[in-house]
Amino acid sequence: MVEEYWLGIIRWFESQISNGLLEGLNALVQAAKRRARGYRSTRNYIAMIYLTVGKLRIAVTHTN
Repeated sequence: MVEEYWLGIIRWFESQISNGLLEGLNALVQAAKRRARGYRSTRNYIAMIYLTVGKLRIAVTHTN
């Protein structure tokens, strides 16, 4: 079993980087995908990904 994952084990000891960051980013993109359901264009889907991953705060101002 160790032989099967040997290169990944060595790579972790050399870089100390796990795939946790990538998995977290993927989870955010999947959340954006669920939110963007019903949009008819890829452009809107990408915008939803940016809004979700970028954690932008959109200020709402009321003008009377």
